[in-house]
Amino acid sequence: MENIGVIFGGRSVEHEVSVITGMQIIENMDKTKYNPIPIYITKSGKFLSGESLKNFKAYKNQDFHDGVEVFFKPTYGDKNLYFVKHNEKKLFKPEYDSVEVYEKIDAIFFALHGTFGEDGCTQGLFELMGMPYTGCGVMSAAVGMDKVIMRKVFESENIPMTKYKYFYKEELKNLQNIVEKCKDLKYPLFVKPANLGSSIGISRVENALDLSKALEVAAHYDRKIIVEEAVVNPREINVAVLGYENDLRVSAAEEPLGFKDLLKYEDKYVSGSKGAKSSQKHQNKKLPADLTPSLEKEIKELAKKSFMAIDGAGVARIDFLVDGEKAYVNEINTLPGSIAFYLYEVDGLKIEDLITKLIELGKTRHSERAENNYSIDSNLFNMTSYGAKI
Repeated sequence: MENIGVIFGGRSVEHEVSVITGMQIIENMDKTKYNPIPIYITKSGKFLSGESLKNFKAYKNQDFHDGVEVFFKPTYGDKNLYFVKHNEKKLFKPEYDSVEVYEKIDAIFFALHGTFGEDGCTQGLFELMGMPYTGCGVMSAAVGMDKVIMRKVFESENIPMTKYKYFYKEELKNLQNIVEKCKDLKYPLFVKPANLGSSIGISRVENALDLSKALEVAAHYDRKIIVEEAVVNPREINVAVLGYENDLRVSAAEEPLGFKDLLKYEDKYVSGSKGAKSSQKHQNKKLPADLTPSLEKEIKELAKKSFMAIDGAGVARIDFLVDGEKAYVNEINTLPGSIAFYLYEVDGLKIEDLITKLIELGKTRHSERAENNYSIDSNLFNMTSYGAKI
């Protein structure tokens, strides 16, 4: 049986969302194949593991009575999870600490949302270690996380999006100048931090005065802010893409009901929630969405095109804004809440099987990368006598 490290939590405003996703993975993983090892990253950045961290109630009460602080070594080929053991003083022996193996990990299941997790940072650690992991790689995760870079990539692929501009926090010292630069955008507008999800820090604005206030709100969460034209009276349609390279499976399309302009954080993760299992699944939504065959086909083709544009892997959710029969890509979520299991459930793919599929995809991607040649025979050192110059 393989030990699968489920990593969640993290130094992100999406910390709680990540815990919910992590609990869903642990609860629904096929225990005949895998042994889930919880790896919880606290808000301060500590890594903890232990049996109590498999229980959702522990996070409500912050009761991690058997929690052990653990860590990885960024050494290639070392797949151990370590902890520091404190050895008490004995006769003729002083107190001392020793580093010991906590568990050997065979692969990592990513359930981190937001900064320092969904953006490629933690993926980089596991690349250094040579550890298989689920989901997108470093570059794909980073591009999918940054709404500005994501849009530039999508523009190069002629993927339809609304008009936008972006600014850096430093530019907010002259708010009037930013308002002037946005004059060629049509109100209403959305103002967003470039590197966050879950509707955090996002505002809808109807005029220049509101725009100034919204820019300041977004700047609390990121150094880069994006301003986008809104679609008037839109429908939100979401689909997920599962797979790697050309072998892709697009999910059923969903339409959140009651959607007007923006789903708040609480709408997505609190309403109707009674624990880890219910998040997302019990939102008010129409699943599958009521779409014309031509519109559904267009949305699913654009979803695949978006996924491939960032070299996606694992599962991602692509969110659309629809005006009549015209679909605009709003964003791609490379690690969607609840791994978007509910979008595949209606097509007969159970969450347990989806988790297994993601683990196997992660191992396949890792095996392919391991076949690459990362060194060459060279006599470069023999070409110089000393120093840096050749």
